[in-house]
Amino acid sequence: MADSVSPQHHVPADLPDRIRHYIDGSFVDSVDGDTFDVLDPVTNDTYVQAAAGKKADIDRAVAAARKAFTEGPWPKMLPRERSRVLNRIADLVESRDARLAELESFDSGLPITQALGQARRAAENFRFFADLIVAQSDDTYKVPGRQINYVNRKPIGVAGLITPWNTPFMLESWKLAPALATGNTVVLKPAEFTPLSASLWAGIFEEAGLPQGVFNLVNGLGEDAGDALVKHPDVPLISFTGESRTGQIIFGNAAPYLKGLSMELGGKSPAVVFADADLDAAIDATVFGVFSLNGERCTAGSRILVQREIYDEFVERYAAQAERVKVGYPHDPATEVGALVHPEHYDKVVSYIEIGKGEARLVAGGDRPGDFPTGNFVRPTVFADVKPDARIFQEEIFGPVVAITPFDTEEEALELANGVKYGLAAYIWTNDLKRAHNFSQAVEAGMVWLNSNNVRDLRTPFGGVKASGLGHEGGYRSIDFYTDQQAVHITLGKVHNPTFGKSA
Repeated sequence: MADSVSPQHHVPADLPDRIRHYIDGSFVDSVDGDTFDVLDPVTNDTYVQAAAGKKADIDRAVAAARKAFTEGPWPKMLPRERSRVLNRIADLVESRDARLAELESFDSGLPITQALGQARRAAENFRFFADLIVAQSDDTYKVPGRQINYVNRKPIGVAGLITPWNTPFMLESWKLAPALATGNTVVLKPAEFTPLSASLWAGIFEEAGLPQGVFNLVNGLGEDAGDALVKHPDVPLISFTGESRTGQIIFGNAAPYLKGLSMELGGKSPAVVFADADLDAAIDATVFGVFSLNGERCTAGSRILVQREIYDEFVERYAAQAERVKVGYPHDPATEVGALVHPEHYDKVVSYIEIGKGEARLVAGGDRPGDFPTGNFVRPTVFADVKPDARIFQEEIFGPVVAITPFDTEEEALELANGVKYGLAAYIWTNDLKRAHNFSQAVEAGMVWLNSNNVRDLRTPFGGVKASGLGHEGGYRSIDFYTDQQAVHITLGKVHNPTFGKSA
């Protein structure tokens, strides 16, 4: 580590001296030997170098995954056998949650308490799909005495998984668990900003008994390794989480191959607070909803729409509470907002704060905390009186920055809520039951929470509309995505066929 590290900054023991690919059961360097720097977000010093994957490395990984799919035991195993492996994976993740959280917090800048929650959620993702594939039932359609029709599900092949840098380990598990549960093999391309925790999957999978070649990992830049994975003809599925613009590029590059795509993209989600809402609960939830995970969350309620009758009180109380949010070192259990993931992203967030100062009224934050003269630290920032055509209202910032806008009527609130290109999540705060349901169903969002923050049931579909995504995962929707559904028809009685060409 460089000398600029603060004595208060925690650096985990036993960090790797380099991060390599994992292909066909072995850790390997890139074919061309290339590497890239991985930065500590608290200091922005390089703490390790990672293998920079290119097309040749993706080709090796896909070949290994394809061989494991066509020749290996994994796709042919009974669901109960695969379930046992997935449960062992969950047990191992749970047993190592403190270490996983320590590495994730160091690599991404997430507060340690929130990173610990994400590690435990990763274990739960594997346990959920271990249960689901054993309990899974498929449709049967009967025509009594004449025909039985049933659905036969089959794994598709090599799944290409491209994951983001926010809560990386958990979001990797969100894709790995259903892809593996359904009998596919995988090539994972983790985000280049945060490759550290992804490097732990190989050891976990080996110890759990996952067969060789079923899991492969290639690090690298999106335009190199990610692009090669999307364009590979032997990868029929791509699951991607990331920016909407990147999703558009993937959509275009995958089109010639007619690949299956599941893409969870950006968001600019509204939190709508009506005058009859429980104001204490709404303020707590909306503060947490945008500043947790350093504001680097796709479902953040980053636009808060507040009814005029309570607007001034809401803004005053919200700004005061935002000022009390503790910014600190990621390893400190008292920290509520840590360091943003990378200097490139920090610069983006700060640039939006400067834009916002010219578009709206700054009521909290807006600068670097005085205790942190270096590193990617930003005070929780609140803008009020934000117009709907403002860039900070329309564009995804993906940081601890929130825009508050007043409205008068329910119709105006709906127009404001729907007035952006995104449609991932929405949060509605009201005690009017009829309004709650009617507004929720009218809002353009793939997921809606009423009088609550983002608490997910893993059985429900996760995904967005408009620029926020394509397809859904979660519960049986994940099973649908990672399997081919084959309809099998069986005739039980006399075959009723029209006869062509029989007459002389």
